[in-house]
Formats: sequence, structure tokens, C-alpha cells
Amino acid sequence: MKRTGQQLQALSPMSFDVDPGSFVTIVGPSGCGKSSLLKAVAGLIPAASGRVLLDGQIVTKPGKGRAMVFQSPALLPWRTVLKNVAYGLELQGVPPRQAQLIAGRYIAMVGLKGFEESYPNELSEGMRQRVNLARALATEPSLLLLDEPFASLDSQTRTFMQLELQALWQRSRSTALFVTHQITEAILLGDQVIVISARPGQIKEILPIPLERPRTLEMKRSEPFNRLEEHIWGLIERESITMRNLPLASDLNLA
Repeated sequence: MKRTGQQLQALSPMSFDVDPGSFVTIVGPSGCGKSSLLKAVAGLIPAASGRVLLDGQIVTKPGKGRAMVFQSPALLPWRTVLKNVAYGLELQGVPPRQAQLIAGRYIAMVGLKGFEESYPNELSEGMRQRVNLARALATEPSLLLLDEPFASLDSQTRTFMQLELQALWQRSRSTALFVTHQITEAILLGDQVIVISARPGQIKEILPIPLERPRTLEMKRSEPFNRLEEHIWGLIERESITMRNLPLASDLNLA
């Protein structure tokens, strides 16, 4: 990455293992390189130095088996819902008619049956993001990359989409890497939470999440959930405040 002609190192060298079919969430302070990590794995940005390896193979460009879901749905406005979902399949060489048959199944899976002929500007933000998810899942990726896909949604819609995503992922059994700023979201969805340090980002800690699936909203009120949330918040707070050379709340004498 470059800014005003100067090199800006977003990430330090890092390596981590992900079990096939697992859901891994990634959190860290703003600007730590979370999104850069995801885009590098997707093959969307090159490494300024070093290499990006996935299953021992060097990643230099997007490839079959990887699908990316962005914060903004990025749908094609001139295509209907059906044709937007079919688009990724068509890029892989699937004949249009077959692509649309497959797309129809995934549209129903995300709860949008009946909206196949609607256009993106006729949908709510939450519905557009469901189309975005359907388009990614329709290609049946072995690795699903999600970069803060619910950041622009209101709280109620976001909560619904978290549970919806869990159900869709459990059906697909793709391996998922999910970037978020919301710690509760990371714990609710993840089998593991990877905490990234301040820039240049490196792995601060990897925490297994010992909660049963399917995850429920009631779990957010449980003691194990709250302990995890407090621990992760402490890690991120320390990184964020140290980065700004400010005292930690725990270090302040308020007496």
C-alpha cells in the first residue's frame, strides 16, 4: 500500500491455520490491515513484499474456489436479482440458462423468492446484501471471504443477517473468513476469533470459541460469551490506545 508517495506497511508477516469448513472471524483496531489481509487472500491486491500462500499455493489473482462479499453489495444496477446472482457463475463459464437455474435456488435460500425480476434499486439495503451473499454462495466456493458485510445495516437487520448467514454457511460448509469491527458479532459467528494488532498488523491472539452450534442470541447473555467479549475488548483497547500513546483506562488513577 502507498500513501502520498510513501510506503505504508499494513501487515507484518503472519501465518495461521484454518480447519476446512470452519468459520473464522477477524477483529482488530481500525487501520490494522484486516481488510487488506482479506483482499490479499482473495488475490485482489498484491503483496508489496513477500508472498501470500493459500494451501501452499502462491496467490496472485482471484481464482475459482474463492468468493468475496464486500461491505457494499456492489450489484450491477442494470441486471435483475436473478441475473446478478447468476453473474458469477457465468464468469466461470456456466451456460446462462443453467446459471439462472442455480441462481434461483440460492435466491430462495436467502429468502428472496419472488424478487427474481426485481432490480437492485427496488430493494432495501438488507435485501441487496442477501443478493450479494447469494451471488457468492452460488459459485459454491471452498473459501468464502466476507469484509464487514453488515456494517451498513441497522442493528435489527444486522442481527437477523448474522443468524441468516450462520444458517447459509452451515448448509454450504464453505470455509469462511469474516472481518468485523463488532466483537459480539465475531464471537457469535466464529469458531475462532483472530485478534490483529495495531498497524503493521500481526496476530495478537487466536481464541477458540467453545459455544455450541447453532449459535443463538441468548448465548450473548451467557457468562462464557461475556468473558470472551471482555478479553477481546481488552486486547483491542490496549492496541488502540497504545497506538495513540494514551494511558490505558486500567492504568488511570481515578481516586
